[in-house]
Amino acid sequence: MSRISRPLTTALASLALAAAGLTVTTGSAHAASCSQAYLPLPDPVCTPGALNPDVTQSTIGSTICVSGWTATVRPPSSYTTALKKKQIVEYGYSDTSLSDYEEDHFVPLELGGAPRSEQNLWPEPHYGNETSMDKDTVENKLKKAVCAGQVGLTDAQNAMMTDWTTALSSLGLS
Repeated sequence: MSRISRPLTTALASLALAAAGLTVTTGSAHAASCSQAYLPLPDPVCTPGALNPDVTQSTIGSTICVSGWTATVRPPSSYTTALKKKQIVEYGYSDTSLSDYEEDHFVPLELGGAPRSEQNLWPEPHYGNETSMDKDTVENKLKKAVCAGQVGLTDAQNAMMTDWTTALSSLGLS
């Protein structure tokens, strides 16, 4: 049986991904373009959400429920700003002003979202019917409910990934 060289295999895989509308970046495949059709939610193909494995129901007392904990895992703005520039293009936003978007964690750090995963970060607009500021309010209420034992962590995470605009009501919190 003949062996195919690694460079040839990599080139063929990249070609197959390109044909499928995907590109390879830092070892993972990402959609070449993302849809704005889901706003105020991110495109689920481009930004499905990702979790921090260090945050579980049994660790919330030493992670998300500790004041200031998210600052210990939040990626630097040098990382998020570069990613925001790239993703604004991928999402096809006509407004390319960085100040009009928050590079947001789809599953918030406050609920155990993955800090640096491109699957969990996206350029969320500050404009529209449901804005990034509205999402911040939902995130804070859910974190308080999780830390108070009113809602399980997994339930809160799932509610955010399903639809953050209905997360509070779906969990009986609004």
